[in-house]
Amino acid sequence: MSEKTVEELLPESMLAGFRERAPRYDAENTFFAEDLAELRAAGYLAAPVPVEFGGADLSFGQLVAAQRRLAAHAPATALGVNMHLVWVQVARFLCARGIGDLDWVLRDAVAGEVFAFGISEAGNEAVLMDSGSTAEPQPDGGYLVSGTKIFTTLSPVWTRLGVHARVERLGEDPSLLFGFVRRDGGELAEGRIEHPGVWNPLGMRATQSWTTRLDGVRIAEADVAARIAPFDGSDPLVLAIFSSFSILTAAVYAGIADRALELATAAANRPAPTADGGEGIRLDDPDIAARMTEAALDHRASLDALELLARDVDERRARDDWFLALAAARNRVTDEARRAVDTAMRVVGASGFQADGELARLYRDVLAGMFHPSSSRALAKTVRGALTR
Repeated sequence: MSEKTVEELLPESMLAGFRERAPRYDAENTFFAEDLAELRAAGYLAAPVPVEFGGADLSFGQLVAAQRRLAAHAPATALGVNMHLVWVQVARFLCARGIGDLDWVLRDAVAGEVFAFGISEAGNEAVLMDSGSTAEPQPDGGYLVSGTKIFTTLSPVWTRLGVHARVERLGEDPSLLFGFVRRDGGELAEGRIEHPGVWNPLGMRATQSWTTRLDGVRIAEADVAARIAPFDGSDPLVLAIFSSFSILTAAVYAGIADRALELATAAANRPAPTADGGEGIRLDDPDIAARMTEAALDHRASLDALELLARDVDERRARDDWFLALAAARNRVTDEARRAVDTAMRVVGASGFQADGELARLYRDVLAGMFHPSSSRALAKTVRGALTR
């Protein structure tokens, strides 16, 4: 593949089909299979992969713009493929800095393999810094991983599941293993995976982010990404994951806000009678004008934060506040997106309250932003720590 633009990877004709299918995926609670097939055929699964590996060579800033564009048409599809792109961007981040050996992730993405994010665990507020899952070392250098991961997006189709788990050996300090489980041809090399419970969420239904219980699942030595000490954020892999996840996930919600404000703007420009019996538009109403102005300015600030951080990643800038900046931006953007959808609902009016309408679906989808790490509670704890002398 040669270098491509965002518009070439996500043409309007394809996005129109995604928007048309989104209500069906949501209503039927089914996976976005057709969308994924088109994205794979277009080379989008390898969007951030450098040209020399066969990818489209999107910069991180361009990838953020692409995810916004996709999310404005089909939020659940964007969030689903987002978790694949997180791992591909992690490999790009490390490859660009000459760190580690995850080049195979880039090549697998070009080959059409699907990566999924198996990090989140119920009750684990440490997220990347610790794990309730366990990894048992094997004589051949590999590991058998057991534990339960939640919100495992792309559950029906992944072929590579990135996970972390705690390694404990008698007489040694514990460590955290990061690596990839392979599911080639739908089969695991060893162990078993189960999906307890039922996937029936309020929004982002098409992601099919099933709970995933791992029982003795193998990670081969060649698929180990890193071994680090718990609560040690100094390893480059941690920043690679945290920056990729935080910014790309925020980009999805920024795309929802893009679309919500587009719908609100259209509604605000509808004809409306004036107090003196003349004709005008609804935006002439001071209350609507104030709401729209505040929402537009709030959104602009969110986009600026995303674009700045993506540029800092692309330019490999050193920052001593990376984790705070990333968590703050992720929370800011998702909070602003909820406010944007709320503004759209108020401006559009009763027609937006139809359960099968696009705005009602956006209203439900945007709520998922509250559940991505780092949470507002974790962010507040980080800020308090920074303020303590």
